[in-house]
Amino acid sequence: MIIIGYSGHAYVAIGILSAAGRKVKGYCDFDEKAYNPFNLEYLGKETDEKGMEMIRMQDFFIGIGDNGIRKKVFGIFEQIQRFPVNAVHPSSAISGYAQIDPYGVMISAGVCINPLATIGKGVICNTGSIIEHECEIGNFAHVGPGAVLCGNVTIGEGSFIGAAAVVRQGIRIGKNAMIGAGAVVVKDVGDAETVAGNPSRLLIK
Repeated sequence: MIIIGYSGHAYVAIGILSAAGRKVKGYCDFDEKAYNPFNLEYLGKETDEKGMEMIRMQDFFIGIGDNGIRKKVFGIFEQIQRFPVNAVHPSSAISGYAQIDPYGVMISAGVCINPLATIGKGVICNTGSIIEHECEIGNFAHVGPGAVLCGNVTIGEGSFIGAAAVVRQGIRIGKNAMIGAGAVVVKDVGDAETVAGNPSRLLIK
């Protein structure tokens, strides 16, 4: 098992994979890291010959928190029909009536995903987040620690929901939007907009 990226977000992913019985033995990154807390073998860049060959032979996960970079790396391997596994913590509570894409999804400890929710590829559901009934989370979005998405919320591709944010039922958030930590979202948010506060207000459009 290989991890792509080896810093803070990857450390969490390694912990999740370990809890799920998957042993990570090596990592790919731009440079070999001086700090190697899990004593992993450095395999070079994921696009180098050695890294690419190892990923062709072994399961891998993209441990990159940045939505855009994660999507880009995903696309490199999608072209050769290699796809990252999911990292799902055993303490998460996922309804059998939810739909989770099989590729590159991270579901951290204490996450709750309720019936008829849909989770796209490459999505991060971070520690303790709640995805209520009939929510739709677009590809490569990130739901931060402790965030709560009430029923029928739609999150567009590449959007980021900050830690402890609350999104009211029925709200639609566009693509590549950013919701600040602790925000309470009571109105729809457009593509690439940034909102923060309680109630949330537009900061960047």
